[in-house]
Amino acid sequence: MEQTTAIQDRDMIDGHHAVHYVNRVGWLRAAVLGANDGIVSTASLLTGIAASGASRDAILLSGIAALFAGAMSMAAGEYVSVSAQSDTERADLAKEKKALAQQPHVEWEELRDIYIARGLKPDLAGQVATQLMEADALAAHARDELGISEVSTARPIQAALTSAATFAAGAIFPVLAAVIGPGSTAIATVVVTSLLCLALLGLIGAWLGGGHWVRSVARVTFWGVLAMAITAGAGRLFGAAI
Repeated sequence: MEQTTAIQDRDMIDGHHAVHYVNRVGWLRAAVLGANDGIVSTASLLTGIAASGASRDAILLSGIAALFAGAMSMAAGEYVSVSAQSDTERADLAKEKKALAQQPHVEWEELRDIYIARGLKPDLAGQVATQLMEADALAAHARDELGISEVSTARPIQAALTSAATFAAGAIFPVLAAVIGPGSTAIATVVVTSLLCLALLGLIGAWLGGGHWVRSVARVTFWGVLAMAITAGAGRLFGAAI
C-alpha cells in the first residue's frame, strides 16, 4: 500500500513538472501572432475596400489575395527573423565552446559566480559548477550564461509553418463573412465576425498560456477595432477622392 502511494505521489510530481506554460512559448507566440494578424489585417483590408464603395467582387478578390499574400508574408518573416536568432545562438555557442577549450577555469569561475549571484554559498556554487561542467560544460554555460535552452531555442521552420497556417486560419473568417453577408451590410458582417473571432482567440491564448482571459480578450479586440476603424476611414476618404 505504501509503495503504491509512493508511486502515485511520484507520478503526480512528475506530471506536475512535465508540462509548463513556458514549454509552449515558441509555437504559441507564432500561432497567436499569425491568427491575430490574419483576422485583423484581412478584416481591416475588407472594411477599407468596402468603405471605398468597391464592388462585391473586388471585395472578395481583395480578401482572397490578402489571405494568401499574408500567409506567405508571415511564413517568410518568421523564418527570416527566427533564423537570424538561430544564427546568433550558434555563433554564441561556438564562441563558448572555444572559450571552454582554451580557458576552462575562467569559464568555471563565470559559472560559479552566476550561482553565487542567484543565492548559493561560494563553496556550494563551486561544487555545482564543477559537477555541471563535468556532465556537459557547453550545455551548462548555454543555459545559465547565455540563456539558451531547449524551451527557448530558435526553430525557424516551426515558426514559419505555424505562422502561415494560423494566419490563413484566422483570415478565412473575415473572407467568409464577406461572402455570406449581404452587400449592404458587408462592413458590419465582417467587423462583427472578426471581433468574435478575436475574442475567441484571446480566450484560447489565455487558456494555453495561463494568462488572464479578460486582459487577453480586451487586448486583441481593442487593437482589432482600432485597426478596422482606421482602415475603414482611409478607405472612405480615398474612395471618395478617387
